[in-house]
Amino acid sequence: MGKTALIAFALLSATSLGTVSNIDAQSTSERKVTERIAPIYPALARRTHARGVVKLEVLVRANGSIKSTKVLGGNPVLAEAAADAVNKWKFETTQGETTEVVVLSFEPQ
Repeated sequence: MGKTALIAFALLSATSLGTVSNIDAQSTSERKVTERIAPIYPALARRTHARGVVKLEVLVRANGSIKSTKVLGGNPVLAEAAADAVNKWKFETTQGETTEVVVLSFEPQ
């Protein structure tokens, strides 16, 4: 399979997995998100047409990378996907670590 065909297959596969169409990120401070990765809508959630909100507490290093995440509430089927995605996010740099609260709203496409 050629490189172009592999890229097309990867794009089609990712689309068929379903992604989250609505991401609402709110935090407890003025620190801005500089890079967001959309969560992948879990297969079980897709089969059951699950939707909902997941609330995460995120510890962000001074350099903007994620140190840890903790689920504060939400649908357990969606929580793992939310945490996996937020662990890849980047925030703006600051003088020290901050704790942010991120809320992700899952709506199937």
